This record gives sequence, C-alpha cells and structure tokens, in this order.
Amino acid sequence: MGIRFLIVDALNLIRRVYAATPDDTPDHEEGARRATAQSLGRALRDTSPTHAVAVFDGEGRTWRHDIYSEYKAGRKPMPEALRSDLGHYDESFQELGVSSVRQAGLEADDVAATLATKIAEHGGSAIILSTDKVYCQLLSDRIAVRDHFQKQDLDREYVRKKFGVSPEALVDLWALAGSSSTHIPGIAGIGVKTAAKLLDEHGSLDKVLQAAAGMSGKLGESLRQGTEVAYLSRDLARLRRDLELGWNLKAFGFKR
Repeated sequence: MGIRFLIVDALNLIRRVYAATPDDTPDHEEGARRATAQSLGRALRDTSPTHAVAVFDGEGRTWRHDIYSEYKAGRKPMPEALRSDLGHYDESFQELGVSSVRQAGLEADDVAATLATKIAEHGGSAIILSTDKVYCQLLSDRIAVRDHFQKQDLDREYVRKKFGVSPEALVDLWALAGSSSTHIPGIAGIGVKTAAKLLDEHGSLDKVLQAAAGMSGKLGESLRQGTEVAYLSRDLARLRRDLELGWNLKAFGFKR
C-alpha cells in the first residue's frame, strides 16, 4: 500500500468546530476540544491514511506580511480563550495518533502545500483537510482537498463551477480579482467573473496584462493601472511548495 497522507489545516478545523459549539455552558472550552477531536476522528476513519499531521500557523510575521503590510488585516481575531487553550488541542490530537507541527514565521498553508507536494513527488497521495479554497491551486492526481464538514471533495469540477477556471489558473484569478478573506488586493473594479473571462480569453495573467495595452475603456485602464498590484497579489496568493522543513515522514505514521 502506498503512502496516503492526511494533512489537517488545524486552525481551520478547530475554529469551525469552536464557533459551532454552544458557548452558554461552563465547560465550553472542553466541549469544543472534545467535539474537535471527534470531528478529526471521523476524518481519520473516512480517509484511512497511512500518515497524518495537524499543521498550525507559526507565531510571528510571515514573508507575506513583509511584502504587503495589509495582509490579513481586519480578519476577526481568534478568541483569547481559544488561543490560550491551543496547547490542549495538541494533546487531544496526539491521543488520536496525530502529531501537531508549527514553525515560527510560517503559515500552515505553505507548510501543508510543501508537505503535500513532496509526498506527491515521491509517488504518494495527500489529502488536505480544510474548507480554505486556497489549497485548490494544488489539486492534482495525487493531491486532494476535502471539506470535511460538507463531506465534499473540492475537486477540479468544484473549482470550475465556483470560480470559472481550472485549479492551475486560480492564482492568476486571485491576482486579478483579489481575495477578501486574506485582503489580497487584486485590481480595483475586477471581480471573479471578469477575471475568469479574461483568463479564458488570454490564458494567463501575463498575457492578460500584455493584452491590456490594446484594450479600450475602463477595463483596459484598470488593467494597465493595476499591473503592479496584480503581480503583488499573485505572489501573495501562490502557496510555497519548497520549504525546507527538516521533518521525517516516519514521525507522522498513523496506526489505525
């Protein structure tokens, strides 16, 4: 049997369950931890991995903040009670046989992308457990994205229906249209539908911006004025797949 690696976007799972746990009980924190562990247990049964890991954001600024100070600005902060309790989630996950990892200055998105890519390059398969659509740019025959709560694979058909482009074009789409969830700016006045149409007509962000020189009207003007911010947005949207993490796959072996 080949490697089947479940990569859990830990805070995505935790915060979804935490928000859905009634907060009018004295043991809210414990109840949220218990519900999260149960949810992860179901995911483990559903996916039958040979290896599993829960990936958390590391503390501190990231390279994205260094190139764009407004990155994720205005995002609703994590409840302080939950932040103080995160260490206990590590323990709950470990009881299920799932290790937790984090590195200072690195986002879970990039760590998960690197792990999934390395597994795929070595002939294994990876399943990223998250509702975050940013991971859809990684989709391939060996990398899947699963919305555990909707029991839905965010596959190529899903991406095409939701965004109007292929997974390979998502980064260019967000470069043009931006992303409100992470405050990636994109070009002012260009939405997802317009971005998808431009990419369908021209093939890539580079070609769209080259073609802008001959476009008349407000759209052409917006594209020409937004060239710099589009390339910045593309850098922000693209997940890192080449991090040097220094972890051994054996550490993440999962025993059912």
